[in-house]
Formats: sequence, C-alpha cells, structure tokens
Amino acid sequence: MAPSLFLTGATGYIGGDFLFAVYDAHPDWQYTALVRREEQAAQLKARYPTVRTVLGDLDSSAILEEEAKNADIVLHFADCDHEPSARALTKGLGMRKSDRPAFFIHTSGMGILTVEDLTAKTCGTRREKQYDDWDGVSELVTMPDSAFHRNVDKIVLEAAERFSDSMKTAIVCPSAIYGLGRGTGNTESTQVYVLAKTVITRGKGLQVGEGQNIWHSIHVHDLTNLYIALVEAAAEGGGSATWGTEGYYLVENGSFVWGDVERAVAQIAYEKGFIQHAGVDVLGWDATAQEHSKGPYRWGSNSRGRALRARKLLGWNPTQLDLVEFLPSIVELQAEKVLPGSVGPFKI
Repeated sequence: MAPSLFLTGATGYIGGDFLFAVYDAHPDWQYTALVRREEQAAQLKARYPTVRTVLGDLDSSAILEEEAKNADIVLHFADCDHEPSARALTKGLGMRKSDRPAFFIHTSGMGILTVEDLTAKTCGTRREKQYDDWDGVSELVTMPDSAFHRNVDKIVLEAAERFSDSMKTAIVCPSAIYGLGRGTGNTESTQVYVLAKTVITRGKGLQVGEGQNIWHSIHVHDLTNLYIALVEAAAEGGGSATWGTEGYYLVENGSFVWGDVERAVAQIAYEKGFIQHAGVDVLGWDATAQEHSKGPYRWGSNSRGRALRARKLLGWNPTQLDLVEFLPSIVELQAEKVLPGSVGPFKI
C-alpha cells in the first residue's frame, strides 16, 4: 500500500526541492502539504495535481496533530526552531492507530555545532573541534541547551523515546546550503547568498575577523537525495537507516574557510562590475552585526561536522559541484536584486 506523507514547508527552499524530486520518483504515493495561503495551494496543485493541500500555519496545532495522526511519514521542513509545531506533530503521530510505526523526519541544521563560538562570542577564528554523526552521534544528541536548534531537537528525541514502539524519528542537519531549488516557492538559500547581497549593497567586500573559521556545505539537490533515501527507508518500515537517538544525520560535501569565500565573493563582484573595490573590510562582531544581524553567526562561526551515517547506511553520495564553483552564479543572482538589469558593467 502506498505510504501517505504530510509535509510542512513544501513551498520553502528545502521542502520545495524535496517535493519536486519525491513526486517524480513516487507519483503513486499520497501527499498532503501544509500551506499558509490559497495562492500557494494553487501553485502546488498546478505543479503537482495529486497533492492535497491544507491551509494553516505552524501555530495551527489542531491541524498539525490531525494531519500527523493520519500520515505514515511526516517531514517537517519549516522553521527548525518552532517548538509548538514540533510538539503538535509528534503528539499527532503518537496518537496514530496502526500496527505499523509512523516516521518523523525533522530538519534541524549544522548551526547546532556553532555553540562554542556563540558562547565565547568569537568570530573569524579557527576552531579545531570536529564532530561526526557516526562515532560521535551521542555527542550530537546531548548538545548544550544553549546551542542553536537544540530546543526542537530535544522535543524530537524525547518523542522518539516516549513513543519508541509506534514512532521512529530522524533528525537531518544540513550544513551551508547552496544551489537553485526546484520548488514552487523560495528557490535560494541564505548564508552565502546574503553575504553576496550585502557586499553588493555596501559596495565593498567584508571579512569577519581573521576569516579562519570553517563550515561545511551541501548542494540542495544532494540534500534532497538524502531525504529521498530516508523516506524510501521509512516506506520500507525503516530499511537500513537508523532512527531515534542514532537517527541523526549531518549533511555535507566538504568544508570551506569563510575568509576564502568572503574574499572570493568580493573579487567576483569586482570583476563583474558590481562593486568598485576588490578588497575587503575586516569587521569584528559588532560591526558585522551592523551589516546583518545574523552576520557574526552566519559568516563568523565554525560548524565542522562530517556526514558519515548517510554514506555508510544509505549509500548516499553527493555528486554536485562544490560551493566555490557556484559563487559566480550566486553573486550574479544577488546583483540582479540589488542592481536590477546590471548583470554586466557596473551601474549605479
């Protein structure tokens, strides 16, 4: 029997790309998507005729509970820090009446690994600490409460223990995402994209502190392939995936040094005529925050974690080009927003 899926964030960047791929791969499955507005529902129906839409938002707890209760697999792509929606979805799954377990796949983020920088309020410095989701999975599921996204991670992990016989959970933690999404709504990411937009807007590049901090990155299509592998395992009753306290999946395809990316963005913007200076201004925490409120975290922290679990268990293997190869297209995309029609010679 075809599984029934309930999705939040189906018009967002990650959820939209997943729906595009899974609908094509499994057109016989049953899909329900939460949307906030009628126009979003119409867009989804036009692209995916068999998708059922439900109007509501993440605070529509009764709707979330009911839809989760009636689904075999719930994928939560919308707002990894929103506690009421996570509680409503896990509560609904816990009420499900079936002799087969339900599955909850929650999207968190590798921002959880920035906790040392956030605690010390450091930015641009290199940290040697590296996490992994195989030998180090117990560390990931017991991160300090002060870590980003930990509040909702805990809700998911507690539900996995409370409903261990009837609900299987997985937490997916993407690193810095890039690439063009294929969904009906938002099709671009934030971290590097906002950096490029900020550089073009201010007319000069920036570097956060020493620029030695390290993150990992992942193309959105490779990320989607991991979700496909997980949901296919869930449809088989669990498959070769691990769930619960060991169902924690970092997602990355190599690391980069933020200073290298910051300087490269400035150089590309200069060569394409979008800014008049090739150099960068070196900014501390407060000055970076003035450029963008989340800048110290997005561009100045360290998030170092190896994705081993999906590779070992699911045969997942990223195939897209790395982040650096996409920087020119990211800069051009943001230039079109800041300087409409100016992809080419510098225009002010």
